[in-house]
Amino acid sequence: MAEAIPAEAIPQELRYQRVLLKLSGESLMGGRPYGVDPDVTRAIASQIAEAQALGLAIAVVVGGGNIFRGLAAAARGMDRATGDYMGMLATVMNGLALQDALEQVECPTRVMSAIAMNEICEPYIRRRAIRHLEKGRVVIFAAGTGNPFFTTDTAGALRAVEIGADAIMKATKVDGIYSADPKKDATAHYLPRVTYIDALNQRLQVMDTTAISLCMENALPIVVFDLTRPGNIRRIVLGEPVGSIVSSGGG
Repeated sequence: MAEAIPAEAIPQELRYQRVLLKLSGESLMGGRPYGVDPDVTRAIASQIAEAQALGLAIAVVVGGGNIFRGLAAAARGMDRATGDYMGMLATVMNGLALQDALEQVECPTRVMSAIAMNEICEPYIRRRAIRHLEKGRVVIFAAGTGNPFFTTDTAGALRAVEIGADAIMKATKVDGIYSADPKKDATAHYLPRVTYIDALNQRLQVMDTTAISLCMENALPIVVFDLTRPGNIRRIVLGEPVGSIVSSGGG
């Protein structure tokens, strides 16, 4: 269970009041070649619960690439729509795994799916999702947008706008945005602030182009940060300079 934070230590004003956390399916794998690592998933759940204890309303969109990736299947000859639907089902599996980990640390959680499967999770209804957040529950949005040909990045941007989030927090394995892949290019430099237009024009691979465009149209900042460092979600919420920010202003 996340360590309780004394009431007097909780600030009156957080940097963000409501956020959407975008996780890749690969973030749940740990060192495994595929699937879900329970220890890694519990560590992520602890970070979420720690931030939620501050009073943050937090929703999550998780990908399914650790189990199945529709685009890769399409490249091998599978019908793209069929592959994408299979990928959506993989995100439901990841959502249930994350829900279990969150409830183990006593963090109330609801999984809402864009594809109806009432026996295991709730259908996605915008007003109900907002109500869950208002009641202090973490909401996990599964099955993407419910439509093929859209990534979970786009689903994350869409759900963030729908619930009135103050920001999208894009979890990665690096400490922010770089001009190129720092693992492949020694000249790559760190970019603490980037405009939406630069992210698109320079193909910085923050999120896919549809997701970035949706964020730009709705002035929704994207915070790109390193999830592997414990406590980073909490630090961002408290206003510490963690990660890179994509916004209209840039820097």
